[in-house]
Amino acid sequence: MIPAFVNPLAGNAGAAAAALRTVGGFDIREIPPQGLAKHVRDAIADGATRVLVAGGDGTIGSAANALAGTAVELAILPCGTLNHLAKDVGLPLDLEEAARVALAGRAVAVDSAVVNDRIFLNTSSVGAYVSFVRARERLEHRLGYGIASLVAGARLLFRMPTFRISLSVEGRVREYVTPLVFIGVGERELRLPTLGARVANGRRGLHVMVIRERSGGRTLAMGMAAAAKGVKAVARTPALDAFIVESCTIQPRVPRIAVDGEIVSAKPPLEYRHVDGCLRVIAPIEEAAKAAEQLNE
Repeated sequence: MIPAFVNPLAGNAGAAAAALRTVGGFDIREIPPQGLAKHVRDAIADGATRVLVAGGDGTIGSAANALAGTAVELAILPCGTLNHLAKDVGLPLDLEEAARVALAGRAVAVDSAVVNDRIFLNTSSVGAYVSFVRARERLEHRLGYGIASLVAGARLLFRMPTFRISLSVEGRVREYVTPLVFIGVGERELRLPTLGARVANGRRGLHVMVIRERSGGRTLAMGMAAAAKGVKAVARTPALDAFIVESCTIQPRVPRIAVDGEIVSAKPPLEYRHVDGCLRVIAPIEEAAKAAEQLNE
């Protein structure tokens, strides 16, 4: 039996548990994200060679902190809003189909990143996104996720907070006043309709983007230009600096950052580091075969 940890706070936790029971082969446990890492470590100590996590990217990131660097495989049941990692490894979003892949799929090596002692699998950011998420969460219980996101985004346009940072990239220190620093695992796309997704066969490393504009309207215009023309076009303007690096250090004057969509406390300096293939994630057999071919090219 594969230990299966279901986040009970996920909106479709009941459907996830039902899918796992229908497919069979899982020891289902409802564990909130705060205690997930400990339970995953306990499962590893008990001899588990594969564990399943049902939740969003933040929940999966919590499990990754216990699994990274081990031979234990991570199966995913995508139960979040965006499900970036699940999509990146080619998982079906249908819960029963994903549960079957969790049983029969093969592991692929997935890169990650570390900020101080915390692993993340997709993105981290400092600045405006944190303000956006906190505003959205305050509104979500009354307005729902979609409308709350629109209202929070509109408010941010009228009052875009900025902060001063020192960014050390490859031994060179740069000073910025910025509303947002974005760090993605692997090269990221800023072109519609794949905004925020990994670039297919893109460069490995940390994709660091620093927005240099201060006003909400100008920042929105820069974002729209990036979506239309791609980040490389915008990076040639004074609005944005972009780098792909193995590591960087950020000295922010803010108490919180975003990590895989979750808001966490941060104690500067923030030491970001790319980590090659530290997590073994279960993918459909055909996707695992493609990944193996790419590694051997």
